[in-house]
Amino acid sequence: MNTLFVIPARGGSKGLPGKNIKPLGGKPLIHYAIDLARKFADDQNICVSTDSEEILNVAESSGLKVPFIRPSELATDTANSRDVILHALHFFQKDTLIKYDSIVLLQPTSPFRSAKDLEIMLKLFDSSLDMVVSVKESHNNPYFSLFEENSEGFLQLSKPGNFTRRQDAPRVYGYNGAIYVINPKSLEKLTFSEFPRIRKHVMSEIDSIDIDTQFDWWIAEMVVEKSLWSDI
Repeated sequence: MNTLFVIPARGGSKGLPGKNIKPLGGKPLIHYAIDLARKFADDQNICVSTDSEEILNVAESSGLKVPFIRPSELATDTANSRDVILHALHFFQKDTLIKYDSIVLLQPTSPFRSAKDLEIMLKLFDSSLDMVVSVKESHNNPYFSLFEENSEGFLQLSKPGNFTRRQDAPRVYGYNGAIYVINPKSLEKLTFSEFPRIRKHVMSEIDSIDIDTQFDWWIAEMVVEKSLWSDI
């Protein structure tokens, strides 16, 4: 199976400026994604998609060649992941003449996903699926602790249920943003929200850390400093 690894890294982060190249544990954040991809693919099948010359230079300091700067229409706040991934897919298929059977999306902001997680997800994926996605179990549950406001302004449970303990309610999951294994044929036709055939892989709380704010960064630094994570 031919797999393209896509690492999207837009400049101009508002929550934590420069986060994609900010050093964590002695190396730029984006290098964590590149290092993981290299455990599964040759450099010719790894794409860093960025609109930033600075991010490009930091990515290439790892020895990986970044073949393009993302077009300006894909570098705005409203640009969506699907268009960014398809642009990378079409570029690489034309450049390498490889027909890719799957795409692995690795966002730079999830440094603690492990090679084992990705290995499991690649084994789960096959051409009958639209996507295999990494998730974490949610502590907030629509049957127990998530509410919506009704027409009278009163809170009511998002999903009806008579559960008196959260652990008795159906388990619910949230995408953690760490790993997506995507069927290119599905992505050409549908958006992520339209995929009907999705399998999950549950990851731990630490592996699921997604850095978006300064507070997230402090947590990530603590994980590194206290050696709470290792990529095994």
